[in-house]
Amino acid sequence: MTPFEVPFWAWALLALVVTVSVSIDLFAHRGDHVDSRKRALAWTIGWVVVSLLFNVYVAVYFGLDAGEQFLAAYLLEKSLSVDNLFVFLLIFSMLSIPQTEQRRVLTWGIAGAIITRGLLIFAGAAAVRQWHEVLYVFGALLVIAAYKLLHEPEEHAENRTLVWLSRHLPWSKTLDGHKFFTRKNGRLLGTPLLLALIAIELTDVVFAIDSVPAAFAVTTEPFIIYSSNLLAILGLRALYIVLAGVLAELKYLRFGLAAVLAFAGLKLLLSKWIHVPPLVSVGVIASCITIAVVASVRHRAREHARVASSGECSSEDSSSPLP
Repeated sequence: MTPFEVPFWAWALLALVVTVSVSIDLFAHRGDHVDSRKRALAWTIGWVVVSLLFNVYVAVYFGLDAGEQFLAAYLLEKSLSVDNLFVFLLIFSMLSIPQTEQRRVLTWGIAGAIITRGLLIFAGAAAVRQWHEVLYVFGALLVIAAYKLLHEPEEHAENRTLVWLSRHLPWSKTLDGHKFFTRKNGRLLGTPLLLALIAIELTDVVFAIDSVPAAFAVTTEPFIIYSSNLLAILGLRALYIVLAGVLAELKYLRFGLAAVLAFAGLKLLLSKWIHVPPLVSVGVIASCITIAVVASVRHRAREHARVASSGECSSEDSSSPLP
């Protein structure tokens, strides 16, 4: 977890990889075309491949330990970002944002997240270098976040940020094409797209307060944390399309995410006495999410089987002659 010297060309390469990848993504998704789940899955895999190739570069030029740190931080951020998708789904549903416009909102939302994550990461790194004890504060915050996640209701009744914005910002409840602003009776108003964008940006800041400190449980090197965060969130738009239809059915996913947060928090709190290698962190994070997803899928299969069985029984009862 010791910071190392990162040359300027490494940052330049990261900027080049992100610029080229995003440009290809935007060119392929120009217009109002909505990706199918199959196509979105292909794009999700593509973003993962880009991230893993950059991971190889980090391992080759900065050492195997740095490569393992990147992989652990990437998996950590990718896992925790799934929780963002629940909120995205809720926001779009509450504002009745059509699928053709959701992609546009997410694109601008991710662009804003790149900036806010960078500010939080470099501020956190500076604080850690000045006061090492800040890591224990991060650890405590993560354990508290894990506890809160376990005690949240399974379904969000409302998004408080969105409700507050709708009450305090002048806005129109009707869409005006692709516009974030519209003018009615000479008055400039925000559209539902603007409300959705601001809500997503503010929500990401809240989630970043958890996910960024979690990355410090793996490494304190800003380059590793920022590059892994950046590459993880850039694929969120495609991942949202892939998971949007099944998020509500992943019953135990929150338990897996809470376990990841608790692990990262305890790792920071106990770092003075216990050293957990990055590769072990990778295994723990992957195991927590895999177990949660498998348990959710099995629960869903049992529920479907139970419903099908009860349906067959009802059919048999209704067709049998009365005594």
